[in-house]
Amino acid sequence: MIDLRSDTVTRPDEAMRAAMAAAPVGDDVYGEDPTVLRLEAEVAGLFGKEAALFCATGSLANLLGVWLHTKPGTEVLCDAQAHIARAEMGAHAALHGVTMRTWGSARGRLVADDALALAAVGCGPYLVETACIAVEDTHNFGGGTVQSLSEMEMLSESARGLGLRLHLDGARLANAAAATGRSFADYGALFDTVSLCLSKGLGAPVGSVLVGTAEEMARARTQRKRLGAGWRQAGVLAAAALHALEHNLDRVAEDHASARTLARAINEAAPGSLAESDVETNIVVIEAPNAPTVAARLAEQGVRVSVLGPTTLRAVTHLDVSDADCQTAGAAIGAALAN
Repeated sequence: MIDLRSDTVTRPDEAMRAAMAAAPVGDDVYGEDPTVLRLEAEVAGLFGKEAALFCATGSLANLLGVWLHTKPGTEVLCDAQAHIARAEMGAHAALHGVTMRTWGSARGRLVADDALALAAVGCGPYLVETACIAVEDTHNFGGGTVQSLSEMEMLSESARGLGLRLHLDGARLANAAAATGRSFADYGALFDTVSLCLSKGLGAPVGSVLVGTAEEMARARTQRKRLGAGWRQAGVLAAAALHALEHNLDRVAEDHASARTLARAINEAAPGSLAESDVETNIVVIEAPNAPTVAARLAEQGVRVSVLGPTTLRAVTHLDVSDADCQTAGAAIGAALAN
């Protein structure tokens, strides 16, 4: 089976499993797990931040990041297709009383002026007050879109001038950095908090890290516990994340090349099926009539893809699929589209 549903389906290799088995551990609720502390210090350093907090999921890291910058009854602004708006089960409103307004975009690409035009600051008792702006990089539902550094710089300067806080959903920021050649610290300088997922392109089995100031991470740790998300000997998982950072960060660009191979193979079998120039990182969005039926047919042939809607499929490359696998999968997808 060639599984392209998501880059979350990767499995630890033997070296990662060995690192997990050898990890020194302690109770992280007490702040005593040495491997977790090492991971948090390393990721904070990569982003140029004071501190970090290891979380079970990217959704939790985003929930805590936005919570740090908002109060109940205030709002966070984000793209209409953002993960925090579409795929986090309404948690920001349901759990933290934070409302959300969105701007439209082309494939999730940030235009700073579009975001800033929505900001409501100093509106007294008449309008919901904007407290935070969130950006996603790369943009999942946009098809792995890489955000413009210049637009993020414009947003950062203007938002801070308005007294607004900024959160970066960096679930696939490793992919963005591989595409732009910029460091995590470059992104960290533009945002108050950043979440980084370690279980997508980097291949760890579980976990995301939230970075920010030491005071913010202390508050987020308390709120994490309040949400029932404290964990004990989490160093076993932190060891996998450390291994992923050491061994898999530099190979992320290979997944981008595989995604281009996949797109090219699809078009070879079914010309004009997609715009290959839209494949910026490791996500390929495919328009298909009756997408669920096409996905079911592909699964029978040993290729798994995600269904995003009645006419939309998504394929995501990762370290557990080779370039040759993508050539094979692309030919199968193209044949299914052509038929």
